[in-house]
Amino acid sequence: MSKRRGIGRVTLALAIVLVLVIAGFSYALFSFSQQAPSPTIVQTQTIVTTISQIPTTIVQTVTTPQITTMVQTVVTTPGPQVKNPNTLVIATIGDVESLDPAWAYDTASAEAIFNVYEPLIFFKIDPSLPAEKRGLTGEFEPRLATEWVWDDPRTVRFKIRENVVFHCGDTLTPEDVEYSFERAMVQDRDGGPVWLLLEPLLGVSSTRDDEGNIAVSFDDIDKAVEVDGQWVVFHLAHEFPPTAFLQIIAQSWGSIVSKEWAIEQGDWPGTAETWQQYNNPETPPLQNKMCGTGPFKLESWEPGVQYVLVRNDNYWRPPAKLERVIVKVVDEWTTRKFMLLSGDADMVVVPRQFVPELEGTACEGLTSTCPTGIRFVKDLPSLSVDAFFFTLDISTDSEYIGSGQLDGNGIPPNFFEDPDLRKAFAYAFDYETYIKDAWLGEAIRPCSPIVQGLAFFDPQAKCYTFNLDLAREHFQKAWNGQVWEKGFQLVLLYNTGNVARQTAAEIIKKNVESINPKFKIEVRNVDWPVFLRSMIQRKLPIFFIGWLADYPDPHNFYQPFFHSSGTFAQWQGYSNPQVDELIETAAKSTDPAERQRIYRQLDSIYYEEAISIPIDQPSGRHYERDWVQGWHYNPIYPGTYFYTIWKGY
Repeated sequence: MSKRRGIGRVTLALAIVLVLVIAGFSYALFSFSQQAPSPTIVQTQTIVTTISQIPTTIVQTVTTPQITTMVQTVVTTPGPQVKNPNTLVIATIGDVESLDPAWAYDTASAEAIFNVYEPLIFFKIDPSLPAEKRGLTGEFEPRLATEWVWDDPRTVRFKIRENVVFHCGDTLTPEDVEYSFERAMVQDRDGGPVWLLLEPLLGVSSTRDDEGNIAVSFDDIDKAVEVDGQWVVFHLAHEFPPTAFLQIIAQSWGSIVSKEWAIEQGDWPGTAETWQQYNNPETPPLQNKMCGTGPFKLESWEPGVQYVLVRNDNYWRPPAKLERVIVKVVDEWTTRKFMLLSGDADMVVVPRQFVPELEGTACEGLTSTCPTGIRFVKDLPSLSVDAFFFTLDISTDSEYIGSGQLDGNGIPPNFFEDPDLRKAFAYAFDYETYIKDAWLGEAIRPCSPIVQGLAFFDPQAKCYTFNLDLAREHFQKAWNGQVWEKGFQLVLLYNTGNVARQTAAEIIKKNVESINPKFKIEVRNVDWPVFLRSMIQRKLPIFFIGWLADYPDPHNFYQPFFHSSGTFAQWQGYSNPQVDELIETAAKSTDPAERQRIYRQLDSIYYEEAISIPIDQPSGRHYERDWVQGWHYNPIYPGTYFYTIWKGY
């Protein structure tokens, strides 16, 4: 998601792992009237958890999960005055791109989606563990399915929960579940999350070929997901690791929508005759509206300003403790800081460079009383990576390539097809200074898309290092010496408020321009949705983006980074049949030794091709007011899960 999630998310997925592990949102100062808390309050919450017996390797059958019930009593005692005790306010960077779960592939959007919509199953939350370890990545609990069974390695069925009501008044049926997954595959927009469903269900990563022509039949889609009474059955195209499949459908793109409501909004009517008309739309019908079953409902979304969620009092579980959640786009750090210090915001994104500004005002740890009113937790493990990517086939109408010629006043659209040029930029980046300045040293540098914490991570993989002499040599070779002789001009973009990416862009500008006075780079900031659109439209010569794991497997990183149909590689215009074959073989293999051999080979090719350059795998930090209770962390969440949160002492 890019960060992002990432959407894996272009974080969104992971636009940045800063505080909330979200790609973020912008600005409008907001304050609330102060309200004293009640005396002692006793709140009882029934938490339903599931002990999943799905193994991590393919098996013939899986026993239906056992349901256990735990009653957790939370006692709050009088404390300092809590501002707006029933509303959670988050000040962040970057805005939601889309509210359609089949479209959104960034963490900012996914955070809103996974609090309003629900999947069949969700990642288990273990209240017995510390908050920073409470969200589990490989165990699951029921949501809109009450149980699930693997009939064989290619067939899994889910029993759909009864008497669940959508926010728009419709009652959940198995047909809604079937429609939701089929609708996602029908839509399958370029650069979206649906490849994650297509791979296990149809055995392809896209419904279209390289020329954009439809490459699957509706019959393929229709047979993949079927209703059987109160059960919905998924038929996999090939054997697929069971845990990985469950991790995929537990994310935001596995959200269930009301079929009747979606059709009323102008979405696909569910017919074979019309499905191609709804494939790869420019804008989805559910772009700015929502009808889920989750603990919160969408009240409003003002792009570039904020979105507001309100509690679903008709929720099938006990209603959330919070009445309202406001996520505000506040790009300017000083404003976010004073919102946190004043209590006008309960959580904020804190760029790592600005952490020293909070020293003396924030207490580390989530369990002790903090007299300053602000607490934080650091060193949160991440399954994310930030990198910069070269676009090999830049759109000719890009406003970021100057003249569009190699004449000293711009660059041609195929500028970065020359590997010497890509390697020159890789050697011109000061990785050590970047991690020190952008992350205060709280990051490591992966050398390939396989980050630390994943299987087959290789600490000995080859890395580019900061070396201006080698950068100069490759610049002199590029385009048979024409780049060195004529020079170039281009524009580097970063998303507004993302200080780490701003730092990276400025490092590239400083070092590249120091090599040859004919090299000119302009650094600009734009809003997150503008950045995403420009990236997808291949308008950016170089783009900075992060990736957050959709599920913790190397395939979920090499596919978007290096496969011709992958999220980033297709935006770059990169294609290598040998690489595609290796990635596909590794994904389907159940032999760990074979997978390791292939990923070592891919690491080597990735280094030589230099189509993208990883620059950091940061650890996470989370800042909140100390009256916030119930926050927990999961390294593959797109953001904060609001249902477990309340305010008080």
